[in-house]
Amino acid sequence: MKRYLLVAACALAVMPLAAQETYENAKIVTEDLNGTARYVGMGGAMEALGADISTIGSNPAGLGLFRRTTANTSFGVVGQQGVKDFSYGNKTKMSFDQLGFVFAHRSGERSFLNFGFNYHKNRDFNHILQASDRLIGASQNKISYAKGLEGLFDLKVKDGEIVGTGNAFNQLDYLYYNALMADKDNNYHFNEATGYTMNRAVRGHVNEYDFNLSGNIGDRFYLGLTIGVKDVLHKQYSEYTEQLVDDKGKGVGTVTIADERRIDGSGFDIKMGAIVRPVEASPFRMGFYIHTPTWYDLTTQNYTTLANQSTVGLYDKGKSEETYKFKLYSPWKFGLSLGHTVGNYLAFGATYEYADYGSIDTRINTGEGYDWYYGDYYETSESDANMNKHTQQTLKGVSTLKVGAEFKVADNLAFRLGYNYVSPMYRMEGYKDGTVNSPGSFYSSATDYTNWKGIDRITFGLGYTVGKLNLDLAYQYSKQTGEFSPFMTYDGGPGSKLSPCICNPVKVNNERHQVLLSLGYRF
Repeated sequence: MKRYLLVAACALAVMPLAAQETYENAKIVTEDLNGTARYVGMGGAMEALGADISTIGSNPAGLGLFRRTTANTSFGVVGQQGVKDFSYGNKTKMSFDQLGFVFAHRSGERSFLNFGFNYHKNRDFNHILQASDRLIGASQNKISYAKGLEGLFDLKVKDGEIVGTGNAFNQLDYLYYNALMADKDNNYHFNEATGYTMNRAVRGHVNEYDFNLSGNIGDRFYLGLTIGVKDVLHKQYSEYTEQLVDDKGKGVGTVTIADERRIDGSGFDIKMGAIVRPVEASPFRMGFYIHTPTWYDLTTQNYTTLANQSTVGLYDKGKSEETYKFKLYSPWKFGLSLGHTVGNYLAFGATYEYADYGSIDTRINTGEGYDWYYGDYYETSESDANMNKHTQQTLKGVSTLKVGAEFKVADNLAFRLGYNYVSPMYRMEGYKDGTVNSPGSFYSSATDYTNWKGIDRITFGLGYTVGKLNLDLAYQYSKQTGEFSPFMTYDGGPGSKLSPCICNPVKVNNERHQVLLSLGYRF
């Protein structure tokens, strides 16, 4: 008789509210180049030049250079190249990117105390990933079988379902053992595959709301402080299909894993910065800034199904779903910038940033309580030592270089050019390790991973001023390549009872175009 499969409640009940996994976390803590069209058009290299509202989120001291109250908003179109629309993923979409103001208050003959607020889209998750390749002697369900064979979990039958003990037994293992790999006597076997296809659509954002206090002393020293609040929504849907074969290499049909995952929550950080003009008679200036980690409280939930369209296994479908909370602390960020102007017709800047993404702190929620004195609820947490070790082995320090220039061909017309480079975050030998003894492994519903390389961004811009109104237009082209793998390699090692399960990485691209328009008004 047909059974509908649910994740075993008894197995999940003993687990604490969980931490997340390295590759999923890396998506949340990275940033895009986005903001006003002037900022984007100059490659983001304005952390020493200042006087642009987008510096509120990089070097808060940049708002200390404003002399007049200003309001600004930005919106545009973002498109991805080289992919086909899939599910709710669209190659091209409209985007509302920025809205903010700066209130400039004169506090002395040559000094100002300014207040600012700005919303901007810190991260745009809209992305389509598509990959396919041959498989020889490998399959996703073979990985599940190998983990059980090597004793990474013990299997037992409870209430008619096959469940495993330990964090290495994840939601995919559950689906495979129940819907594909067991016969009527609960003897387990696996099937290899001749190839796979992966289609994934991602959408969502990290929206940032920054509140700033900044000012200057004698028009030579500029200081700023920004408190940022972030709103996270990450949604993805993927379909992973393998073409299965039997022991003799004869095709027996396909199996498809459809996985839908949502991550949402909020976080906050603190940013501090300074700009200095070392020589009073020179416009040359230097900028310094530091960002604390963003302290995130997040919730993730998945709904995963297995569609068995093969002649093996007992059932034609199964499902697994789970929701849990976790904490995530991003790395500290440090920046140094230089800026200079020539007369009133030329400005150029350069910025260097560094953040060690190997130091991301994935945390397990261990409990909650109520503070009777302050009347607040709180949660306690602790670092997930095993997943953090995996993060250190997978991610590394990232350097970001920004350079840009603005040239005024007339008092009211300016041209801009910028270049922005982000070094690789992922170690090429890194992989999504489903054997890590972590709740992040236990709750995982996907085995694939992509080791993305560095990002190159080229930007152009145009600015036009009419009285107190300014119109700015920017174009950004960004390109990033990566190596996609549907699952980790299992080689068994000496004395292994199973042949190696190896898949070759496939090259994937993330090539994007953005057109951005900003409208600003000076009061």
